Amino acid sequence: MNNTTCSSKTHYPAVWISDVHLGYKDCQAQYLLDFLNAIECDVLYLVGDIVDLWSMKRQFFWHPSHYDVLALIQQKAKYGTRVIYIPGNHDETFRHYANDSLFGIEVHKQYIHTTKANKRFLLLHGDDFDSATRYNKLISIAGDAGYDFLLFLNRWTNRIRRLFGGNYWSLASWIKARVHKAREAIDAFEKAAIHEAKRQAVDGIICGHIHHPTVKVVDGILYCNDGDWIENCTALVENSAGRIELLHWSETQKVIHSADISTLTPKPALNKNKDAA
Repeated sequence: MNNTTCSSKTHYPAVWISDVHLGYKDCQAQYLLDFLNAIECDVLYLVGDIVDLWSMKRQFFWHPSHYDVLALIQQKAKYGTRVIYIPGNHDETFRHYANDSLFGIEVHKQYIHTTKANKRFLLLHGDDFDSATRYNKLISIAGDAGYDFLLFLNRWTNRIRRLFGGNYWSLASWIKARVHKAREAIDAFEKAAIHEAKRQAVDGIICGHIHHPTVKVVDGILYCNDGDWIENCTALVENSAGRIELLHWSETQKVIHSADISTLTPKPALNKNKDAA
């Protein structure tokens, strides 16, 4: 990983990260630190599950790199980056501070981001849509016994790969992509998110929660999931050309998906009273 100087940092109008799970043993904090040190942005969005209070209640774990991530985020807020925090289910305690600020960081339950191309995106963590997947066996919550075992395999696979000079690779994501019930649950989650974007008459929606990074256009709505820093090491960015990009960041850095948002044409808002009934 590179020590990036200020002059070589890449600037983005907006950056989104979620599901970091600081306080959990499989958090890839060093990769996240490298990413945050390599970029500058006007707005940094923390889209939930930044700190894993659930995991720390079960078994306290806090690597020095986890503190470094928090310190770097706070430093960015102090020196001009607008930082907006949308707590998730693993850090839901901080939802009590909605519409307030913590150490110079704004806290919101949901937020609307307007891009440089004047497109509106709804931001939320995504646990709002858990009811859409309650009948499916999606292994997506850090702390579940099956998920812990999946990450145990992921951890040891990458230790062995490093011994032979290999780069980071997500075995956990590879397995989940081949489990039919998990695929069904991801599809149900995405449909629920797109429905909510239509209901609120926005151009797109950005969330996390299910640790499944992707960018896709469905029915004129751009669905974005910024992934996580346990399995996938991904972040979402709005670049200077106005495109939305999904980045992978480990020993290698690459754009996984990219979308031109200038042509998005959202559907009219769904009947809110009908939806609420």
